[in-house]
Amino acid sequence: MTLKTFTNTVLALPLLAFGACSVETSQADHSPPIAESISAKAGSPNILFILVDDLGYGQLGVTGHPIIKTPNIDKLAENGILFTQAYAGSTVCSPSRISLMTGKDVGKLHSNANTIKLRPEDKTLAHMMSGAGYKTALFGKFGIGSTFGKTDPMAMGFQNWYGLLHNITAHRQYPTMIFRDNDMEFVSPNVAGAEGAYAQELFTDAAIDYISEQDETNPFFVFLSYTSPHAELAAPQEFVEPYSGKFDEVNYPGLSDPDNKPKFADYYPKPVSEPTATQAGMVTALDHYVGEVMSALEAQGLAENTIVFFSSDNGPHEEGGADPIEIRASGPYRGGKRDLYDGGIHVPLIAHWPAKIEGGRISDTPMAFADVLPTLADLVDAPQTAMVGLDPNGTSVLPILVNPDAELAERVLYWEFAQQLGDPNSGVIGTVKQAARRGDWKVVRLTEDSDIELYNIIDDKSESQNLAAQFPEIAQEFTAMFDQQLRD
Repeated sequence: MTLKTFTNTVLALPLLAFGACSVETSQADHSPPIAESISAKAGSPNILFILVDDLGYGQLGVTGHPIIKTPNIDKLAENGILFTQAYAGSTVCSPSRISLMTGKDVGKLHSNANTIKLRPEDKTLAHMMSGAGYKTALFGKFGIGSTFGKTDPMAMGFQNWYGLLHNITAHRQYPTMIFRDNDMEFVSPNVAGAEGAYAQELFTDAAIDYISEQDETNPFFVFLSYTSPHAELAAPQEFVEPYSGKFDEVNYPGLSDPDNKPKFADYYPKPVSEPTATQAGMVTALDHYVGEVMSALEAQGLAENTIVFFSSDNGPHEEGGADPIEIRASGPYRGGKRDLYDGGIHVPLIAHWPAKIEGGRISDTPMAFADVLPTLADLVDAPQTAMVGLDPNGTSVLPILVNPDAELAERVLYWEFAQQLGDPNSGVIGTVKQAARRGDWKVVRLTEDSDIELYNIIDDKSESQNLAAQFPEIAQEFTAMFDQQLRD
């Protein structure tokens, strides 16, 4: 199908009518991306970064799920490299994605909560890629900007985009409105409650249309940002049906108030009879769309020299009705979204690049989203002019990608998360959770006044054996680090 079949442009509509989050509009022209007139050298690799939403480490075939089928994603790993010790930037969407886009861990970011977005002065991975001569495009959810003309995707370095802006409106699986380069369009098959155009398919078709217009003369950076398997739970029936009856379907209440009413009500637009099977179907649907995009690269003759990354922005969620324990979403790890135990931040990461990456590799090198920007800067040999305004503190893992024998020096990975109190959309910040990893050690502190929890994450993936009392010097070292981080 083509997008033009589904959407009709709408101009000058009042945007507040279409989402729970306010949107400021601006008539200011977008400044051209940094060094827009520069073209990357012919032969430079294309870059496709596929980011999915709230997929747990354990929800892929290649990471060990016994039921969910993901043959196309598994194939990426089989013919590329699977990072088994990869971490998101945060345990929730916004700071995780900002970490990815800026090359900074959450300790260095201005954002450690889901309500805090990009600022107009921020520079991003898209700015850098444009400055290195790449075409840049975003398809799917942005979720980290809110002001048109200031922090929308085009203001943040993307030359083209097609998708949804806000976290809540982006999670309608059958949206009635969508943006194309900041023009709002009707999705006509979904008007009046109909479900004719699935969001993930719309994003896929847009990416395929874009790829079909590319050639080897000017490489591209495409950020394909799916909004699934995040709630709301919905997928075309052809993907859900194979999982019907495969799970113990108890409508999981998730995060509830004292009256047992589910929070995040925006993610419950209608009841789902088999929520866990539906979420499994959403994952398999994603896999199908990933396969379609890979086929498009092949058809265009671009697959050999396109490096494809696949990852998730954080661990699995509780809202929507699917039981994350029943579906084994986090694999062997403890917790999920909003936790700083590994289930909330330990994510699948795959890199596939036939021209340079030997297939079938597995890397146990710890890395995190802050490493993506430095890695891509290294990969494309980004000039200093492309790095203006960026101050990443991640580390390039390009040596690991291209050399099976390469190793990185041991370092500390750090996270913090400001848990919101009451209404999760109120912006009221409560306690700050902190976590870090160095080598085999993983440390967690649930509040500023809590004691450190110390785990050997390799031997104790479930983080059930607190070793702080046995290794007091290490616990004290991390306590001092956490205290200093909060002071800074």
